[in-house]
Amino acid sequence: MKNNKISIAIVDDHTLFRNGVAALMGEFEDLKVIFQAGDGHQLQQMITRQPLPDVILMDINMPIMDGYETTRWLKENYPEVKVLALSMFEDDQAVIRMIQCGAVGYVLKESKPRELLEAIKIIATKGVYINELVSGKLIRSVSKGIAPEFTAKELEFLKHCCSELSYKEIADIMGVSPRTTENYRDSLFKKLELKTRTGLALYAIQNNLVKF
Repeated sequence: MKNNKISIAIVDDHTLFRNGVAALMGEFEDLKVIFQAGDGHQLQQMITRQPLPDVILMDINMPIMDGYETTRWLKENYPEVKVLALSMFEDDQAVIRMIQCGAVGYVLKESKPRELLEAIKIIATKGVYINELVSGKLIRSVSKGIAPEFTAKELEFLKHCCSELSYKEIADIMGVSPRTTENYRDSLFKKLELKTRTGLALYAIQNNLVKF
């Protein structure tokens, strides 16, 4: 981080939203907005002409080059740049796919400016943003190195949660009923004190239980 400020870039195809976020983030003394881009292709052109940002706020749905492709490209070419995904909806599959592509956290677009600031600061200092949906034992196990105990089937189900398969498709692959996979899910929710499939996927990825 340069001059104790976190440098950021914003990639979003909605100009008013992008400008609004830039204006709001620019008001925080901790941040410095380096540039904005309307899609991944424009980012590719701009990133060579600007200082590298510490964190990029990345929209998912964009024309020409969307957030998935852009994040994957950044991971391959500028792995030191952290990507924080921006999502309009709390879509498990979209978030999981962004994480697979290299994003290290996500926030909803409806989040308050202070919440977004906190996410950026956590990513810049710790590398990964864990929001309120990924809490409880997950945070404690990551910080203290305490791993909860899983059954073989729970571990298999946990790995499948990082895919784009539906719960029914996971049940078919595992050769069990959908109700049984629900039991695996609920057991993992309880053990990890999580509430969403996204939280399970984040846990699996951050604890190296699955590779992409």
